[in-house]
Amino acid sequence: QVLLVESGGGLVQAGGSLTLSCVSSGRHIDMYNMGWFRQAPGKDREFVAAISRTGAFKRYSDSLEGRFMISRDNAKNTVTLQMNRLKPDDTAVYYCAANFSPIYTTVAITTQEYNYWGQGTQVTVSS
Repeated sequence: QVLLVESGGGLVQAGGSLTLSCVSSGRHIDMYNMGWFRQAPGKDREFVAAISRTGAFKRYSDSLEGRFMISRDNAKNTVTLQMNRLKPDDTAVYYCAANFSPIYTTVAITTQEYNYWGQGTQVTVSS
């Protein structure tokens, strides 16, 4: 069982930055691919970023235009999403997710691939 807890959300002006953190209470987080997704009101949950078990492989949504960066620290059971140059369109609830994977070199980018989800943290970007 993996319990994921996100933090770091809040209200920020357009152009600002936020850092989201996701802490796992489960053991062996290095056995899991990790990802961030977001869901705006009235919209489907969408992929933001994903990272492989060791952090060597990463994927990002094309819509981010290089503004976000995902990283992980397996020793601290933590995955981080650094968000820069935020826009009002980035306003959403951001979710951390974990996917058990026996393979080091893969990342998971669809909601269906993930087994565990956090409760979400709200990010609001004002114009």
